[in-house]
Amino acid sequence: MPTVKYNKKSLMELLGRKVSDEVLSNRINYLGANCEGVDENEVTVEVFPNRPDLLSEQGLARALSSFMDIKLGFKKYDVKKSGVKVVVDKSVKGIRPFTACAIVKGLKLTDEKIKELIQIQEKLHITYGRNRKKAAIGIYPLEHIKTPIYYKALHPEEIKFKPLDLNKDLTGSQILAIHPTGREYGYLLDGKEKYPVFIDAKQSIMSMPPIINSNNVGKIAVTTKDVFIECSGFEFDYLHTCLNIIVTALADMGGHIYSVDLSYPDKKHVTPELSGRELKLDVEYVNKILGLELKESDVKKYLGRMGHDYKNKKALVPNYRADILHPIDLVEDIAIAHGYENFKGTLSEFSTVAQEKPISIFKNQLRSILIGLGLIEVKNYHLTNKDNQSKLMNYNIDLVELENSVTQEYTVLRAWVTPNLMETLRYNKHYEYPQNIFEIGTVFKLDDSYDTGVKETDRLAIGLCGSDANFTKIKQILDVIAEALELKYDLTETEHGSFIKGRVARVLLSNSKIAYVGELHPQVLMNWGIEMPVAVLELNVTELFNLMNFPNDKVEVTEHSKKTVSKKESKKQKPVHKKVHSKPKKKSKR
Repeated sequence: MPTVKYNKKSLMELLGRKVSDEVLSNRINYLGANCEGVDENEVTVEVFPNRPDLLSEQGLARALSSFMDIKLGFKKYDVKKSGVKVVVDKSVKGIRPFTACAIVKGLKLTDEKIKELIQIQEKLHITYGRNRKKAAIGIYPLEHIKTPIYYKALHPEEIKFKPLDLNKDLTGSQILAIHPTGREYGYLLDGKEKYPVFIDAKQSIMSMPPIINSNNVGKIAVTTKDVFIECSGFEFDYLHTCLNIIVTALADMGGHIYSVDLSYPDKKHVTPELSGRELKLDVEYVNKILGLELKESDVKKYLGRMGHDYKNKKALVPNYRADILHPIDLVEDIAIAHGYENFKGTLSEFSTVAQEKPISIFKNQLRSILIGLGLIEVKNYHLTNKDNQSKLMNYNIDLVELENSVTQEYTVLRAWVTPNLMETLRYNKHYEYPQNIFEIGTVFKLDDSYDTGVKETDRLAIGLCGSDANFTKIKQILDVIAEALELKYDLTETEHGSFIKGRVARVLLSNSKIAYVGELHPQVLMNWGIEMPVAVLELNVTELFNLMNFPNDKVEVTEHSKKTVSKKESKKQKPVHKKVHSKPKKKSKR
């Protein structure tokens, strides 16, 4: 979590009143951040990742102003039309396909204000932008730019400009090799034939996102009055929220917001949009969750204290609040505004004895074995996309699709874990080898015998990546696991599109196929942009656990079942599953 140092004087000016250090620290803590200290000049706060809008003096002051009953309710921002157009070329598709842009005029910048601007940009890069992977931000003096602006992709050698803090022209390839920022973030463009750029009507390159701005047209100074802002990445709504966070901070700094017309090959957008978004919220639902007896007027007051409006059982949420995704998030805001210190604690009437699930103990045993071998555990999302699971792995596999996915990056639930390891290896190519990693996690497969239509099992995937990674090395890992668990297994020849023919095998235990082991095919390595050999073991942990503990009567064990149920018992009683998606025939609803 980022720690931000706020200028105390600026914070007090934005609040419009003086607040004692004790009160300030107390209110910041109860707002949902962690105040680490207040001194004469600075306020140090650890901001949680769910509130990127608090990363600037302006954002924190805005939140405190409503929370402390200084200015309650939804803050309105006037957005005027600039007439400026940004043309998004189809060449950026598959590279960095989206952008959201705005203009802010009438700024009165000082060295301190520029420092604040740089801080929010960098903090957003690190947190909300995931080190520029999901969102990269560019801010430019508008007076140096001739509109319209074009967002397109060019071959590295076609790109030539002076990057920030460097007084000589470099090509795209040279920037990644020579410039410090290029060396740090160059991996984000690895494997791309073309690099994205912003170019103005004079054909002057403004920047090469997500790496660096031009020194000629992308450097803010105290003389700058009007700025052009762009956010680039892979999901339009995500970028739009990031843009809203920045422009509202600049508006609170004294600027005036102007919209930009975005022309995509297949649609048009106007950004920023700051009129708010509505979410239904029923008072009964709030009281049921919080155990309170609030009236509609109380809900309105508490939501106003968190910067929202409430009318006709609908909350109006600011467009810069990235953390409000569901009515339950509004309930959390109401709890914060009510004050956690005002909730009365009660003891439960039920007494229970906790016990760790047997399969969890088994998974921890596997972890201990692998960590003892020097492997590093990684964790990846269950959500991924078809290309990662199938196309890049040269392997067709049935997938549980999300019916209403909100991003192109996350459209399916993973059916196996090895592609996640490949993604981890791809994003860590700039570190030394060997890289030996593993992951234990859940996979999902369509199965109509389950109430949800989806069967969940646990898998272990191990990836050895280095110059000496081969079938023998990965089989040695398998042998160690088998010896530690006192198991005897058999290997049988098989074929699999992801592996080299003749260097892949099926692992059998009691005639049950429980794993694949082998060397990944060179085409798969090329698809992922990995230049080292990779040897992989993917093991069905649930099946192995069943065979070890119930050799004659297999059980279905999932993370969401309340207890272990044998197949004989399951005819009488179905396992209990808690799912966020309903039963799909071909797709799973999100």
